[in-house]
Amino acid sequence: MATPFHPGGGRATLTLAGVWRGARAMLPVLIPVFVFGAAFGIAARGAGLEGWAASLMSALVFAGASQFAALDLWHAPVPWVPLLLATFAINARHLLLGASLRMLTHGLSAWKRYAAMIVLSDLNWAALIAAEARGERDLGYMVGGGLAMWVVWLVATVIGAEAGDVTLTDLQRYGLDLVLVVFFTTTLVGLYRKRIDDLPWLVAGLAALAAVWWLPTNWHVLVGGLAGGLAGLVQHGRRT
Repeated sequence: MATPFHPGGGRATLTLAGVWRGARAMLPVLIPVFVFGAAFGIAARGAGLEGWAASLMSALVFAGASQFAALDLWHAPVPWVPLLLATFAINARHLLLGASLRMLTHGLSAWKRYAAMIVLSDLNWAALIAAEARGERDLGYMVGGGLAMWVVWLVATVIGAEAGDVTLTDLQRYGLDLVLVVFFTTTLVGLYRKRIDDLPWLVAGLAALAAVWWLPTNWHVLVGGLAGGLAGLVQHGRRT
C-alpha cells in the first residue's frame, strides 16, 4: 500500500497502476452512472436534440447535473445567459473540489494536474479522498475512476438517445434515481472525522438551505461549499 501523503513530504504521482486502481474502485457505481447516462439520452431526444448532439454534449461536457439543467432551458430561442449562469452555479463546486486536491498534486507538472481535472467529478473525487485516508497518493486513482465513468456515461447516452419507448418514469419506478444519492451519502459518512467536522458541516448545511430559499436555483451547491470551507478554515486557524 502507498504511504500516506503529507504536504511537503514528497512528490505526488500519476501512474498507470493508479489509473487501474481507480477504475476498479468505481465499478460499483458504473451501473447507476449508466442508468443516468441513458436517462439523459432519452431526455435529450425528448427536448429536441439529435442523437449525435446529445452524445457530443456528454463527450465534451461530462457533467450530468448541468446537462439536465441545460435541457430544461433548451428551447428556441436558446436563453444563453440564464443557461450559462445555471451551468456555472452547478459546476462551480468543481473549483472547490479541485482546490481540495492541491496538496495531493504537489510536484506534478502543470499539464498533468490540469489534464487530470478534466475528468474530475463528485464520485471519483470522493473515492480519491476516501482512498487517501487509507494511504493512496496516486492522482491516477482519480483519473482512472473518471475515465471509467466518462466511457460509461457516453455509451449510455448513445443508447438512451436511440431508445424507443423508454421513459424516465420507468427508471424511477425501481428506485434507480436514488442509487447515486445513497452511494454519495455512505461515502460522506465514511469521510466524517467526528467533532472536527461538526462546525463546517453544520455551517455548510445551513448555508445551502438558506440559499435554496433565497437564491436562484442551483446556487445552494456553491454557497454551501464556500460557507463550509470558510468555517473549516476559521476553525483550523483557531486550533493552530
